[in-house]
Amino acid sequence: MTPEMIETVRSASGFIFDMDGTIALGDAASGGHQALPGAVDLLALIKRRGVPLRVFTNGTAKPPATYAASLRKAGFDLDDAEMMTPSTSAAAWFVKQGIGRVRVLGNAGVAAPLIDAGISCIGSAEPAQAVEAVYTGWFREFTFPDLEAACQSVWDGALLTTASHVPFFATATGRGIGASFAINAMITAMTGKRAKVLGKPSRIAFDAAADAMGINGADRRRIVIVGDDPALEMRMAHNARTTGIGMTTGIMKPDAVAALKPAERPHAIIASLRPLYEAIKA
Repeated sequence: MTPEMIETVRSASGFIFDMDGTIALGDAASGGHQALPGAVDLLALIKRRGVPLRVFTNGTAKPPATYAASLRKAGFDLDDAEMMTPSTSAAAWFVKQGIGRVRVLGNAGVAAPLIDAGISCIGSAEPAQAVEAVYTGWFREFTFPDLEAACQSVWDGALLTTASHVPFFATATGRGIGASFAINAMITAMTGKRAKVLGKPSRIAFDAAADAMGINGADRRRIVIVGDDPALEMRMAHNARTTGIGMTTGIMKPDAVAALKPAERPHAIIASLRPLYEAIKA
């Protein structure tokens, strides 16, 4: 990293870390996570310095508290409140918009933050009137009746929203397919409506993380976002006009960075978390 980037990291008002491919990888054998080299020490150092952080996965297969527990088992010192999923930012946005009836196409992990926020969550294929939004997330159990119910709600005026609209995510065995991407494609094909993204890389997701960290005003420009996906973390950094540091331990690869769109290019690229640790420690 350049001296200027080192100073940016040292003076950060807060950090947003991706999970899979950035600080950890899913462990297929245990169903949990394995910390990537240096990740546990880095987050511990940031917390010792009193700088707020959030780990923001784009997955919704589990509630935030369950992901936090899995990361603690992998060695991380992480509170439940320091873990976010797209449903965390979605719940905050629905509340701000006054949306209280949402058809959820997803499992319990998708719905949990919405329920905690007092939102009435309607089942994926449950008959219902006056549905205000359809929200898609991790849902490998998706069926044709779910598609019919979701389309009917959208035809009746419900807003189509989603946790994520990227096709792949990093796993220990390679890339996995994003369930909501495929579901969104089907609903869009039938209704002509495109899903509003409430997770990364949206400004909605960034603002939810900044709000949770208590960072306001110009200090939001000093939040550093660290991730492995150009279409998620790096695009979110550009959307928020803050700093994005790209990791090559997940989806992002060094030889492909030059071909990225300007809105997806990292401000710095690192092969391990060690440079961040050294910058903050200094």
